[in-house]
Amino acid sequence: YNGVLRYCVRFNRVFSHIVQELMAEMVSLSIPQNIQISEVTCDSFRIGWDMAPEDTGRVTHYFIDLSRKEGRDPNRFKHRDVPTKLVAKAVSLPMAVRGHWFLSPRTEYCVAVQTAVRLPEGGDYLVSEWSEVVEFCTGDYGTVHLQQLLQKAEGAAGRLLRFSVFYRNQHPDYFHHIRCPCGGVMHPALKDSSGSHGSPINGTLSGIFLSCNTEFDTGLPPNDSPYGPLRFLIPAAHLLHPSTHLYFADFYCMYTPYHYVILVLTPAGSEGDLFCRTRLPQLDLTANPFLTYSPPQREGEEPAFCHARDVILEVFYTEPLHLDQGSVVEISGHHQLMSLSTANAKKDPSCKVCNISVGR
Repeated sequence: YNGVLRYCVRFNRVFSHIVQELMAEMVSLSIPQNIQISEVTCDSFRIGWDMAPEDTGRVTHYFIDLSRKEGRDPNRFKHRDVPTKLVAKAVSLPMAVRGHWFLSPRTEYCVAVQTAVRLPEGGDYLVSEWSEVVEFCTGDYGTVHLQQLLQKAEGAAGRLLRFSVFYRNQHPDYFHHIRCPCGGVMHPALKDSSGSHGSPINGTLSGIFLSCNTEFDTGLPPNDSPYGPLRFLIPAAHLLHPSTHLYFADFYCMYTPYHYVILVLTPAGSEGDLFCRTRLPQLDLTANPFLTYSPPQREGEEPAFCHARDVILEVFYTEPLHLDQGSVVEISGHHQLMSLSTANAKKDPSCKVCNISVGR
């Protein structure tokens, strides 16, 4: 009896395998054609493709292979390999893809798809060949994501301290270049890729980085700088006044306890202002947790300026500045704080203080 039972089980397995192979030969699926990617954001996209009419009613699942474009063949799964990145039940196309991967902003990806029919025996799939590989790039942070980042930055800003000047530290060669070939004018330069990868100003907006942070015990700019021993000083009133607009652009850290906030300061109606208007959250000059202007309360008084104490503010001013608008002085520090240098520095993706859930 036991021998007959083992024979029946073995026969059933062989018979099921034969049936599945016959079905695969008789009912093949066409290769998905004309892959279309649309509505791409920093953490989602929609995907659609064309199928043969005879496949439309019987396809039960989609297999989607998504990988970063890194110079290797992204379509690495063979015909019957099932552990793809995403197995989705067949829905109307195009379908939205979000939340299945931690997509990073401004990142190139490759995607390919298979269609599949779930077989009744054994839970296996009849699958098509892989489609062509299509490439696309995710977008910048959108308004919702920047608002999330802004809320995190507001929680870290701390109380406000008074200040009176913006400043920029550089080495002597920099200021020699500004005085001679540039005629004493500091021209805006394109923002590098430091900070959050999805910040809309990275590689798109030009400006001049200025600082305004002060020592809490002296109310003066610090004596040390990671950028150089010479400091350009310009009165805060020259740049921060009711005819300028202030925007929030980024909040990040670089594997240190320090957190940075990037603000864009731009004259109202300027090219920089028009760029920021639809991309960045605008801040109220007189009431925000980072950088404020308070108009004079009485005739003859000066306006008051304050900066956040507990973050390092980087103010990105979008217009040229002439050295004659301020002064260049030598600072007395040792200039060895290179851990604070931010040129093309990458954001710490593990920090719970300054990261949101849509990539780094």
